[in-house]
Amino acid sequence: MARVCEICGKRTRVGNHISHAHNKNKRKFKPNIQKVRAQLPNGEVRRIKVCTRCLRSGAVQKPVRA
Repeated sequence: MARVCEICGKRTRVGNHISHAHNKNKRKFKPNIQKVRAQLPNGEVRRIKVCTRCLRSGAVQKPVRA
């Protein structure tokens, strides 16, 4: 399963764990991806994978249930 936001394209980044002695080990920074029901610009309602930053900023339109 790819950890990619379908809105902004945010994906897993790589970096280093740095110890007190300044030893470096590789690590991964994973984005907080959620599956949400979203209304696309063409009106279609679909489940998409979105990072929480996009949810919080309002980049995702949630569908209105009738």
